[in-house]
Amino acid sequence: MSLVVQKYGGSSVAEAASVKRVARRIAQYRRAGHEVVVVVSAMGDTTDDLIDLAERVTPTPPARELDMLLTAGERISMALLAMAISDLGLEARSFTGSQAGVITDSAHGRARIIDVTPGRIRTALDDGAIAIVAGFQGVSQTTKDITTLGRGGSDTTAVALAAALDADVCEIYTDVDGVFTADPRIVPAAQHIPVITPEEMLEMAASGAKILHARCVEYARRYSVPLHVRSSFSTNTGTIVAEVDRVGFPISFNEMYLPSKSNQEPAMDTEASLEAPLISGVAHDRSQAKITVAGVPDIPGKAAGVFQAVAKAEANIDMIVQNVAVGQTTRTDISFTLPAADLAATMAALEAARGEVGYSELFADNKIGKLSLVGAGMRSHPGVSAKLFSALSEAGVNIEMISTSEIRVSVVTRADVLDDAVRAVHHAFDLDSTEGEAIVYGGTGR
Repeated sequence: MSLVVQKYGGSSVAEAASVKRVARRIAQYRRAGHEVVVVVSAMGDTTDDLIDLAERVTPTPPARELDMLLTAGERISMALLAMAISDLGLEARSFTGSQAGVITDSAHGRARIIDVTPGRIRTALDDGAIAIVAGFQGVSQTTKDITTLGRGGSDTTAVALAAALDADVCEIYTDVDGVFTADPRIVPAAQHIPVITPEEMLEMAASGAKILHARCVEYARRYSVPLHVRSSFSTNTGTIVAEVDRVGFPISFNEMYLPSKSNQEPAMDTEASLEAPLISGVAHDRSQAKITVAGVPDIPGKAAGVFQAVAKAEANIDMIVQNVAVGQTTRTDISFTLPAADLAATMAALEAARGEVGYSELFADNKIGKLSLVGAGMRSHPGVSAKLFSALSEAGVNIEMISTSEIRVSVVTRADVLDDAVRAVHHAFDLDSTEGEAIVYGGTGR
């Protein structure tokens, strides 16, 4: 008997018929002899609808009460799914995040998981029941208030429970057949990726690929939780997130979740192919904004003052560019990107620090897009950046900022040309599939 943790996103449980379909899949696992823990998101666009409702009541809802409101969406999903499973003749018990033992800090709207104490979940499994857990939520260790984990929180809930329960696998169910070389909604010719390393998946998630949340991937990597990304709308194999051997097969991954090696094409066909540039995919992100702090005195401590102000606003910075003072110039410009949701608070914090920092002007831009090329092969193959920039140039796309790591090159451009840029780069690196268009079963959600 294996212990399987499954997570179903909002598009997978968007309506009553979807809930019943998911219940049948879960029942198949339980009848096959597996212990099953299920984490569910709110149905469809429920979370967004609740946020809109709160904003119609007040433009500045108290963070504590907003968390209390938003967690209602997952509680609805978990109860309905438990009912559907019960209707199939199996026992299911639903639990809120706090009942499941998900303990967090006290940061409403973006809480971090501190610990998971899944005693009630373990008891339900020992009694032969299927445990259904509301994702995206927990309880503060200090205040005992209900908290939410932010976007992608249900993914993180599932991985955290899998780690705490020592599960054999954590399956993340979405509305596409696994991870692709680009978002199939933008690039219909995107290729399916059967196996991807945690390192590459983390870069793609952090760069905007919505199939998995970066926090989820990092948590899984830290606690060695095997991940399997699949569609809840099909029985296709999906994508395994795991370290691979020299020919591309997953290492230390339960064989029950793998296709037979005799009929599966390895991720890398031959030893010769190991020497070819390996690009995993093209990710994009249109949820960021850019701030430029102009005329910063070019002396020690002023850049620190800028980012201390940003830290007080609790904004997560992504890319940073500072111009070098030339000749007699004694001032410089600093530009950086951050989540658009943090733009207003960060601008206010920088305005408050203007006297201390001594900058001249402050500019905000929320019409940017970020494109990232990800692949472990680029660390040992020159020319990847040149090919990327040539593809963007030929597509008439201007680059505003550049950031790199060993396995990623990211650029910032205008938001209105981002889709064209993604398609151009995807085609330039020969990532287009020759086997037809990728299928998006759901529509908009994960």
